[in-house]
Amino acid sequence: MAANVLSSPQAIKMSVALIEAFIRLRQELATTQTLARRLAEIERTVIHQDSALKELFRVIRPMLAPPPEPPRKKIGFDTKPD
Repeated sequence: MAANVLSSPQAIKMSVALIEAFIRLRQELATTQTLARRLAEIERTVIHQDSALKELFRVIRPMLAPPPEPPRKKIGFDTKPD
C-alpha cells in the first residue's frame, strides 16, 4: 500500500518485503498443519500398536511361567489303616 501512495524505491522495497513475509508465513502455516496431521497419524498408529502389544503380552505372560510340579508319590509305608 505504501508503494501506491509513496512512489519511492524504499516504499516499493518495503511493500515487496511485506508480501514475501506473508508468503513465508503461509508456507510455515501449511508446514505446521502438515506436521500436525502427520503427528496425529503417528499417534493413532502407536496407540493401536500399543494396545495390540499389551494384548500380546497378556496372552504370552502365562505361557512364560514355569509349569507346576507334578504330584509326587509318597515314599515309605502308609501307617494309616484303610
